[in-house]
Amino acid sequence: MTHPTTPSASTASSTPATKVRTLHAIIDPLCGWCYAAAPLLDAAAKAGFTIKLHGGGMLTGPRRKQIDANWRDYVMPHDLRIAELTVQPFGENYFDGLLRDTTVVLDSAPPIKAMLAVEAMGGDSLAYLHSVQLAHYRDGHSASDEGNLARLAAELGLEPISFAQHYAQGEDKLYEHIVESRALLNLIGAQGFPSMAIEGDDGNITAININRFYGQPAQWLSHLEAQFESQSLC
Repeated sequence: MTHPTTPSASTASSTPATKVRTLHAIIDPLCGWCYAAAPLLDAAAKAGFTIKLHGGGMLTGPRRKQIDANWRDYVMPHDLRIAELTVQPFGENYFDGLLRDTTVVLDSAPPIKAMLAVEAMGGDSLAYLHSVQLAHYRDGHSASDEGNLARLAAELGLEPISFAQHYAQGEDKLYEHIVESRALLNLIGAQGFPSMAIEGDDGNITAININRFYGQPAQWLSHLEAQFESQSLC
């Protein structure tokens, strides 16, 4: 794959020069560092960049994870580091509720399928992703729970029956989307989530490193603007 064919576009706007500046974000709703990157995506969207979301399927199929003590011990240091760097909220219902509920199976497929359903309905998939992340990490409502996903879609103003229909019909599209997201990850030479890339006017897609910008949306936006300007001069 040279260019993604089933992206999720949450914001589609142009610069004053009518150039569409596209930022591809390869993410997973159950990735803590993708939650850390949420303010960076918000900053780019508010500045007029087109954000195309690609769900990577971090915990799908045999990679699904049932919460246990080992998982809690693994993710908590990362979560605390994210909170320190970004001030993204993590709630007691997450740390002492969800992360202690050993009946919960974490599966990336339902939230990605829901994200695609929102996009298909013409909704704001970026806003929906962030609502899913906040519900999970702040409020302790599992991002893999279909009931939670439907409730969050309704809270964004999406018609519940239509959402349920789009969600139910999205199985084939889901796995095609994940395969294409993984192909895009390979195309830009990246390995993990989140990974981001800019797309130039010529259609070329180039990776952009976000690691030093966690918690610094203003600096990130300046860097992003400079990268697009540099690419347009090439």
